[in-house]
Amino acid sequence: MRLTNNPLLMFSLTFLLLWLSELIGMFFRLRRRDLEERAREDFGVVLAATLTLLGLIVGFSFSMAIDRFDQRKNYEEAEANAIGTQYVRADLLPGADAARLRALLREYVDQRVSFYTTRDKAELERINSNVDRLQNELWAAVRAPAVAQPTPLLTLAVSGMNDVLNSQGYTRAAWRNRIPVEAWGLMAMIAVCCNLLVGYGGRQVSAKSILLLVLPLVVSISFFLIADIDSPRGGLIRVQPENLVSLSLALHAQ
Repeated sequence: MRLTNNPLLMFSLTFLLLWLSELIGMFFRLRRRDLEERAREDFGVVLAATLTLLGLIVGFSFSMAIDRFDQRKNYEEAEANAIGTQYVRADLLPGADAARLRALLREYVDQRVSFYTTRDKAELERINSNVDRLQNELWAAVRAPAVAQPTPLLTLAVSGMNDVLNSQGYTRAAWRNRIPVEAWGLMAMIAVCCNLLVGYGGRQVSAKSILLLVLPLVVSISFFLIADIDSPRGGLIRVQPENLVSLSLALHAQ
């Protein structure tokens, strides 16, 4: 299981790691004599550059998480539009086939809503299995009349079904598109280096000072927010299937 799937756990571990890094830096400072003034100026340049790099990496990672969140929202809207359009195009099929297709689409949209709302792994596997089964039945429902009577109107219904199937594939790919583990590792290493330097460079700061908690807390909150947005199911900030829910209500109302 990826640590980023549990933002609260990641916040706790990150805060502990960074706080310990500061204490380690302070330990090395106490074992050595204080830095000379010229050396301290150079140290200040290194510390400022490292903190700036950390800020840039965190900013880029936050932007990546936001882009992926927006992508998941856009695909949810596109999926609802594709299903709604195909429901209307069911009128192009013969009567019995049209009724069967509408029933399958109503069941299908309910399964897609459940995909967005569930957090249970076993339930998710069951939903994905139902979605795969329904997709096969949906395709068979439009393929049979199209093969039996290939007309431009039935071709339009087949094209609409392609959009329904493709939109679900795009959604699944978007949910798998996460910030790479390597990027998380880079951020963690830079954050640890920053806290080591802060602990090493503090002159009057003691191990009990509350100032030691500021940088680990700020960085941990940043990591928590990025992980929360980047995690489709584990975080507090999640894509709500508002369009699919509205579509489901409309289809069942009919």
